[in-house]
Amino acid sequence: MVASDRISAFDVILPKPIPFKGQVLNQVAAFMLQNTGDICANWLLATPAPNVAIGKKCTPFKVEMVIRGNVTGHAWRTYQSGKRTLCGVIMPNGLRENDYFPTPIITPTTKAAVGHDEDISKKEIVASGLVGGEAYGQLEILTYALFERGKQLAAKRGLILVDTKYEFGILDGQICLMDEIHTPDSSRYFYAHGFDERLAAGEPQKQLSKEFVREWLIANNFMGKEGQQVPEMSTEWIQTISNRYIELYEKLIGEAFLPEPLDDNETSNRINKALANLHL
Repeated sequence: MVASDRISAFDVILPKPIPFKGQVLNQVAAFMLQNTGDICANWLLATPAPNVAIGKKCTPFKVEMVIRGNVTGHAWRTYQSGKRTLCGVIMPNGLRENDYFPTPIITPTTKAAVGHDEDISKKEIVASGLVGGEAYGQLEILTYALFERGKQLAAKRGLILVDTKYEFGILDGQICLMDEIHTPDSSRYFYAHGFDERLAAGEPQKQLSKEFVREWLIANNFMGKEGQQVPEMSTEWIQTISNRYIELYEKLIGEAFLPEPLDDNETSNRINKALANLHL
């Protein structure tokens, strides 16, 4: 799997790449997969190049397990509209934006081959046969455990893992964690320092995630709807996005980010060498 520098939002690929985004995502995901392997088996075998991962192919469950610790983003937009149920989960009254839920909630989505993923409830997943009841119960257990580990890893670095999503599959009869995890594209992070003060004052939280890109798009009248135009991305804005991705890497991993641009030939050579060493 080669992680490109392209960026998407609202299921639309934006027109310009973000420098080093692929390397950031690949290396953060590898770090997180290595630090959660005791909870759930995962697909990763090797990372021979900064933006390349080699892994095992699984048969996917066609749902994404979204878990939320705070009422923000899509959950807040739903809550603010007056609704108190999301994916069959009841949200309590009296919450402010970014408040913690009493306990984290799982709000799954469909895993669409094309088009938009859609909210779906546990009851609907099981009734439709997307995932059997026993298997879904196991996915829930793993999702809660992985989220707790992610929160612990983030807390060590002064961050709050607010929400994230996991994708699972089956390999040799075993549930296996797929795709990237705990990256800025699949997760939302707040800075822990000053969180309570900002919450009490009703101020936006300082965050490290792709949400700031979504917010910029919304402010420029784009949410991926038919007829809407993607706003122009200036060189300065593209660099700002790149800097934010690098900032999250350094904050979350605790190491300086070392850009490693490789040409296609060197990348291919590294992939071939890794495949030979893995005897694949």
